[in-house]
Amino acid sequence: MRRAASAVTGPDEGRMVQLSGATEHLDPPFAVVDLDAFDANATELAHRAAGLATVRLASKSVRSRELIGRAARHEGYRGILAFTLPEALWLAEDHEDVVIGYPTTDRTALKRLASDERAAARVTLMIDSIGQLDFVDEVVGVPRPDLRVCIDLDASLELAGGRVHLGPYRSPVHSPRQAAALARVIRERPGFRLVGLMSYEGQIAGLGDNQPGSLLRRAAIRAMQRVSAGELADRRAAVVAAVEAVAPLEFVNGGGTGSVEQTAAEDVITEIGAGSGLYGPGLFDFYRRFRPRPAAYFVMSVVRRPSPRIATVLGGGWIASGPPGLDRQPTLTWPHGLRTNPREGTGEVQTPVLGAAAHGLRLGDHVWFRHAKAGELCERVNTLHLVSGAEIVDEVATYRGEGHAFL
Repeated sequence: MRRAASAVTGPDEGRMVQLSGATEHLDPPFAVVDLDAFDANATELAHRAAGLATVRLASKSVRSRELIGRAARHEGYRGILAFTLPEALWLAEDHEDVVIGYPTTDRTALKRLASDERAAARVTLMIDSIGQLDFVDEVVGVPRPDLRVCIDLDASLELAGGRVHLGPYRSPVHSPRQAAALARVIRERPGFRLVGLMSYEGQIAGLGDNQPGSLLRRAAIRAMQRVSAGELADRRAAVVAAVEAVAPLEFVNGGGTGSVEQTAAEDVITEIGAGSGLYGPGLFDFYRRFRPRPAAYFVMSVVRRPSPRIATVLGGGWIASGPPGLDRQPTLTWPHGLRTNPREGTGEVQTPVLGAAAHGLRLGDHVWFRHAKAGELCERVNTLHLVSGAEIVDEVATYRGEGHAFL
């Protein structure tokens, strides 16, 4: 958990002076992507896989078509991991290999997919039950072009005979036997073709192992992750063997930004699904293994001075999804030395800021924040201002700015 009053960790003062200077003429609220940091993060993310696996770009962590394309052109990237079928169909106009990370019940989009041979060849559906196959058949029927499907394997750690579940609640497919049984059903169903296996170990990839605060909690997280990584590596290998005894696989996807090195080292893994590391949001400040450069920000204005030691910013409470907590609040970034009032935090309409830097803030001055998560920032703004060096080089649309609401 991050302290409510913590100062920023991340970009140095010189870089923040450049970014703020490049954007000082803009009226908040606005969002900025540091292209130099973004490109460096893209290179580092692929480098962390050490040539053992490629990176499948998680589009929900970027949510800008222009920046998705920019990242995908880096060496070591192959394919897109989308989060809905309508988004996948849209991205498949430009990308030849789009896997949907979650099952879909979007009838309209399924009909579009089944009626378009080009899209059907480029888009892969996610499946974790026979019921999902039944749903697709009910919506689009047969005959039709074969629809590519991927089995979603539950990567959580289960202890005490399944009574303790550590990790996201995703797929009901947990064992080699369950995966092979589903693979046989897919093989035997007309209109489907099994091409991949996916598993996301959120309890490792999405949970920092260097959290501030309790030493005991940090030790517990690290111990859990060691046990989970070992169990999953063995189980994932057994699942892949069981499934490939039924049908050959084009890809085996695993991991996330927080576990690239560890997951890529498994022999069965061919690709890592990752994207948050491109923006380097606040939740990724607390990993021992890596530290992405902060690359995405949002900016608000000072609108009042309730006292000489407090400046109040309009808005600022762009809270991240997940369990409510201090770590879901934005991180104050610039000027250095600002902190929030622990009794108010960041608010929808106002955010009082304190600290030595607050004393010199004037009405209209800009205050910079980092979102706790990556792509969720783009649900708040229509465009991203791209800065390279000390100047704005472009302004690109977010999904919202292009009129798309894919969630």
